[in-house]
Amino acid sequence: MLPKQGLWRQTPPAIFSPIMGFLGLGLAWRQATATLAAPAAVSELLLGAGVALYAFALVAWLAKPLRRPRVLVEELRVLPGRAGLSAMTMSLMLTAAALVEYSHGLARWVAIPAFAAHAGLALLVIHALITGPTEARGVTPVWHLSFVGFIAGPLVGVPLGHLAIAEAILWMTMTVAVVIWAISLHQLVRGIPPAPLRPLVAIHLAPASFFATVAAILGFEAVALGFAALATAILAVLLASGRWITAAGFSPMWGAFTFPLAAYASAMLHAAQFVEGPAATALRLASALVLVAATLIIPAILFKILQAWARGGLAARTNAAQA
Repeated sequence: MLPKQGLWRQTPPAIFSPIMGFLGLGLAWRQATATLAAPAAVSELLLGAGVALYAFALVAWLAKPLRRPRVLVEELRVLPGRAGLSAMTMSLMLTAAALVEYSHGLARWVAIPAFAAHAGLALLVIHALITGPTEARGVTPVWHLSFVGFIAGPLVGVPLGHLAIAEAILWMTMTVAVVIWAISLHQLVRGIPPAPLRPLVAIHLAPASFFATVAAILGFEAVALGFAALATAILAVLLASGRWITAAGFSPMWGAFTFPLAAYASAMLHAAQFVEGPAATALRLASALVLVAATLIIPAILFKILQAWARGGLAARTNAAQA
């Protein structure tokens, strides 16, 4: 069947994963202003560009369900669609976190629909898993985005004063993440995922990093340092397995490298505030190096994925639904 004519009829949800990574990079640089005395202009420039890019991408994707609402259900039938839409709603939470420095009222009005949209999307994902084919019900790292992604909420909730809600989200999502980690480890022991899907393994880094950051802003020093250590261990395993993970070459799945790396940089910068003496200097230096690496890697992956979208091949490669 020939593609229907019209603007943004097949916008791929895969564009949202690297955009979320770019927004996370901006938030990491904002924390670097506090931890490393980095110029505040860098973070605000990145966040401004990220919010503008996200707004454009959101309008481009919303053109699809506005034409044909059922397209939302169809997106959730495939793994890239579930990952991309979960990244879309999480990106809205990160947008609220970016805005909180400028206006609490505006941030709140963005955060509430973002959290509600993510909750609604999680329910739709559950429905898609139950009604879909049996072979598509297996636990994947994308489950972290769908069911643990609420952990992005406290990044705006804590500055707005919702400490009890933020703490409840931390403990609940932590429980879900532990279950997903355990099942995923069991699956890795029993079978090796196909090469094209291996980049998704990097998503396992994101929850530990988010937990470290949220625990830090809530003042839970031991929890923050513990999850920062866990995130570092996960990153070490990922780096040691780098050739195996990237065996299929560059693909839209590389968007899964961006937001975990940004989240890890932010986690290290937050954790550095709890360390004193020579260890503090070492941790700040390591955090700075991670931030520089993230600043080089994330925009490059974002550019290549957006370039694929602009050229028209991204939708087909990720099985995006058509309006």
